[in-house]
Amino acid sequence: MWERRYGFPDPMRDAHGERLYPPAQVDKLRLMRRLVDHGQRPARIVHASAEALARMLEEHPGVSDAELASAADIAPMLKLVRLHRSADLSAALRQALLKQGLQRFVVETVAPLAQAVGEAWMRGEIEVADEHLFSEQVQNLLRGAIGAHDSVGRPRVLLTTLPEEQHVLGLLMAEAMLVPEGAACVSLGARTPMTDIPAAALAGDFDVVGLSFSTAYPVRQAIDALLELRAMLPPRIALWAGGAAVRGKHKRLPGVQIVDRLDDVLAALRNWRDTSSPEA
Repeated sequence: MWERRYGFPDPMRDAHGERLYPPAQVDKLRLMRRLVDHGQRPARIVHASAEALARMLEEHPGVSDAELASAADIAPMLKLVRLHRSADLSAALRQALLKQGLQRFVVETVAPLAQAVGEAWMRGEIEVADEHLFSEQVQNLLRGAIGAHDSVGRPRVLLTTLPEEQHVLGLLMAEAMLVPEGAACVSLGARTPMTDIPAAALAGDFDVVGLSFSTAYPVRQAIDALLELRAMLPPRIALWAGGAAVRGKHKRLPGVQIVDRLDDVLAALRNWRDTSSPEA
């Protein structure tokens, strides 16, 4: 559609007529996709250079003052990612966890660092392997810290993603915010079929189903899926959703608790305990 409407991308064709995209066009498309997910119109950015698009992404108004303030703190860790110094990065992450505690570590270190790593990859400053190694280190560290908490209270929260969403870091960050508050979280991991989620929620006596949608997930598809899932779940089971794809979509998702930022996870928890718990 973009080819027809805007004349970009402009792929080559192989012997079978299949599109072949040069790396420079792929890089620009990735930047455009990020900006479109932040609300930019394709027609307004399609003729900008990749460098200009990267600057627009860095200057996007959706970045909070707190996130900007944390940039200086995470810069040394981002440098370790760029230099492939995985052992030093692991030590730095563990030190930050010990210093900050689990919830602050997630909000002040993991979230802004994950965003910075993703944007560095988009700009071609790090390789895919570096991003994957970083994600594995953070996920392993969070799983260990979460496992140290013995949370068996309410609400019981079922965490997962839909089949098209393979990223689980958002789920782990949400779980890391919830377990110190006494919530009992069970993660199904990524890519759970839609029809399996209500069955699992009912069978496990869950109070909340939580889904995560990364930047790469199509916004329209996320909204449609959440509305469908809300209709499939009984009213007593709350539906929470977070991640870049659904940020700010409160009005389009009645009956769904949108978690715009990690701090909102705790607000959603307090709201559930105030209004939905058996004792309320």
